[in-house]
Amino acid sequence: MSGTLVLVRHGQSDWNLKNLFTGWKNPELTELGVQEANTGGKALADYGIKFDIAFTSDLKRAQDTLKIILDNVGQPGLETIKDQALNERDYGDLSGLNKDDARAKWGEEQVHIWRRSYDVPPPGGESLRDTGARVWPYYLTEILPRVLRGEKVLVAAHGNSLRSLVMVLDRLTKEQILGVNLATGVPMVYKLNADSTVASKEVLGDMSGAH
Repeated sequence: MSGTLVLVRHGQSDWNLKNLFTGWKNPELTELGVQEANTGGKALADYGIKFDIAFTSDLKRAQDTLKIILDNVGQPGLETIKDQALNERDYGDLSGLNKDDARAKWGEEQVHIWRRSYDVPPPGGESLRDTGARVWPYYLTEILPRVLRGEKVLVAAHGNSLRSLVMVLDRLTKEQILGVNLATGVPMVYKLNADSTVASKEVLGDMSGAH
């Protein structure tokens, strides 16, 4: 019997609110972000799942989201592994810049390509493919074996690190993944087959808040 993999994007951060490229920078959650994490945690508590282990990134907004979720499901002391393999995509020279200012500097079309293309990185940063190149091996070696052993695994991470995982799990093409946005704080519950393919996927909450 294979286990369950739950993916959650962190709640809104201060820099999401200010429309800044965040990447590997470390802003705090906003009040709304804390609320989103609590809502996601309550949805998981209502779902009735208990986790065997949690994974998160090296960045505070994902770690804080995870802590809030674990408090809500009554597992505040759960073993947690933190690794920068799960970090958000590195936006390089764009990190810390307002998205409108970046458009004024490089042009609307160029910034759109950096944000939404699959394999064109911003200057000094990572493309979605580059992000996947560190997320996928980590998933295959550290996370997937636990799920296949029947464990229930929670991963709290970021929009792009999770998009690269969703791309593989949902078998999306590099064109299809470009249109996928993950809502903040909304858990996605995957049940996996013994061959690591997806048996079922449930989204616990409202995906309309994706941005």
